[in-house]
Amino acid sequence: MSGYYNFWTRAHALVHGLSELWALFGGLVLMAVVMVNAYSISADMLFTKPFPGDFELTELGVAIAAFCFLPYCQMTGANVSADLFTATASKSKIMLMGVFASLVAFGFSLLLLWRMWEGLLGYREYEEITGILSIPIWIAFVPCLLSLVLLVAAAFVSLLDIFGSRKRA
Repeated sequence: MSGYYNFWTRAHALVHGLSELWALFGGLVLMAVVMVNAYSISADMLFTKPFPGDFELTELGVAIAAFCFLPYCQMTGANVSADLFTATASKSKIMLMGVFASLVAFGFSLLLLWRMWEGLLGYREYEEITGILSIPIWIAFVPCLLSLVLLVAAAFVSLLDIFGSRKRA
């Protein structure tokens, strides 16, 4: 039994650590988007020459960053919850709601992973690019897909955490 416990502890730590690093990467992407926008606005105000395609980079960057935060939110239980339902609920009801939420997160992340994969293939096949900077749109799908793979793992780990003695990180 101790071998199983060691494996589970390592797996949990790995998923949590990767989720944390991935969320930090998402934060860096978001900071880059802010810097590009700040530069574009400043250049427009000072020289009437904004950065061309700044809104394209904003669309791609914010989408990537949002997906990067999902696994960490799942691992830490930082998703939206309604305290109205849990404030007076018993521990068993809270556990049941946690199981339901983790199952929904697991199923939804698998569904999104499948559909995003199909979207990636479609954008690669038809070679769709952004209008100004000519960035292939499929490139943004890659980090989003990695986020979804990590979200599947995080949802699975959080589901198992409910049944074990381990609390969310």
